[in-house]
Parts: sequence; structure tokens; C-alpha cells
Amino acid sequence: MFGYVEPDKPELKIREYDVFRGYYCSLCKTLGRRYGQFSRLTLNYDLAFLYVLLDSLNSLPISGKIQRCIVHPLKKRFIIFSNDFAEYASDMNIILMYYNLEDKWNDEKNVMGGTGVLALKRAFNKAKRRHPEKCASIESHLKKLSALEKQGCDSMDEVAEEFGAIMRDIFECESINDENDRKALGWMGYNLGRWIYLLDAYNDIEKDVKNNSFNPLVSQYGFKGYNINDFKESIRGKVNFALTYSLSEVEKAYSLLAIEKNKGILDNIVYSGLIVRTDKVLQERGIEDEKESL
Repeated sequence: MFGYVEPDKPELKIREYDVFRGYYCSLCKTLGRRYGQFSRLTLNYDLAFLYVLLDSLNSLPISGKIQRCIVHPLKKRFIIFSNDFAEYASDMNIILMYYNLEDKWNDEKNVMGGTGVLALKRAFNKAKRRHPEKCASIESHLKKLSALEKQGCDSMDEVAEEFGAIMRDIFECESINDENDRKALGWMGYNLGRWIYLLDAYNDIEKDVKNNSFNPLVSQYGFKGYNINDFKESIRGKVNFALTYSLSEVEKAYSLLAIEKNKGILDNIVYSGLIVRTDKVLQERGIEDEKESL
């Protein structure tokens, strides 16, 4: 369900791409330092975006150095120095990935999910001790989400609401002192969460139908067993409307933030990257195995 939030690379300036990659590598190194090398495999674009976003509310200039990375040992890269926001994003990355893997194991008895839960258990417990209130809130929303899915809820908005609430908790970082910025971050996270949930649901329609798994779009629009591509085409416009509305709210919240730096990178992701990603999934253009390593 994660990894949908990424830049529109062709539209980034070379320097901006290097800086974004510097944040990504910084978060990867922070994960390894705080939670062990295995945890670095869980890193995704969504939390890298959160790291950039939070740090961009800080007026301190970007600092880092050219160094080697265990993932890319042959070529040195610019890697931004870790800070409190990198540590927070790494904690949230572990928490979200653990819950995601646990959900896969509980719902599908997915072997990879079960293996991942065991491998991340120690790291998760460590992150949970650091953020007990957030974990309690996330678990509450996950229970409500699970209950709705088991009931076969036929309202995509109702189930997306719970995942949106989870992302709101994640985006409301306690280290952001300005209350207005924190509220805007929460609203941005909420709508981004709704977008992620619904986009993922559309992306998974064929797989969920095949496995007889819950899918809010299948439940709401009543797939009757006819051609799956015809069904997806018949609901594409309605799903696109819901996704576009969520993205418009993301943009409104983003416009309220006091961004101090990295505006080119963030503008690219919010105003272009999310839209490009939406189009790729809805139109099924290059969505298989498209993620490239930074």
C-alpha cells in the first residue's frame, strides 16, 4: 500500500534530484543506525517525502557530504546529515511497515508478511516505546478499518477515512512547534492517506477479485463477474473524481505551510508527481516493476 508518493523525475532539475536523493539516502542510513541493516529494506518514497517536507519547515540550510553507501558501494553520493526529522520519519517508517506486514499476514497468511513481522518485531517494539500514543491511535484506526473490511463495507469513503486518519497521525509531528503548520500537516496527511488507499484499491482490483479479497471499489460499485477491464473502465471516472478531490485538499494544505527550503522538490511532488502517479495507475501505463532505486 505504500510507495506511491514520489517525484516526477523528468521534471526535476538535476540539483533538485540530487538533493531529494540525498534525503532518501539519509533516511536509509538513519534506519540502519537506529533499527539495524534489515530495516533499510523497508524504506519507501512516502516517508522520504515526509522527511523532506518536515525538514523544509526548518530554516537551517541543508548540510551533508559526499560518501559511500552500502547499497551503492561503487559510487559516492551526496547524503544529507541526519536530524530529528530523519529519526522521526524512520520511526514512522518502521511502525507503518510493521502494521502493513502484520495486516498481510492476518488477512492473507502472506508468507512474506509473516516473515517480515518476525524480522521487524524488535525494531517495531523499539519504535513503539518512542511513540506510544501514536501507536495506540494508529492501532485504534486499524481495528476500525479491519472491522469495516470484514463487514464488506460498500462505502469507499468510509474505509478510506480510517487510513486517512492514520496518515494524519503520522504527519502531525510533535517536533513542529507552530500549531498552524501542524494542523496543515495533519490535513495534508489525512487527504494523502485517502488518496493512497483509494489508488491502491484501484490498482489491486484484479488481484483482489482473483483472491476473493475485500476491495472497497468492488464492494461499492458491485462487480458482477463480467470482464474485469470493462468494470475498471466503468468506474474509472468516479474513482478519478475522488482521487482528484483528495489531491486538491492536499494542495490546499500544502499552500498553508511555511516552507523555508526545497520548494522546487516539494512543488514537483505535490503538483506533478502525485498527478502523474494517479494517471499511471488509472490508465495502467508502466505500473509494473516501475520503481527504480535512487
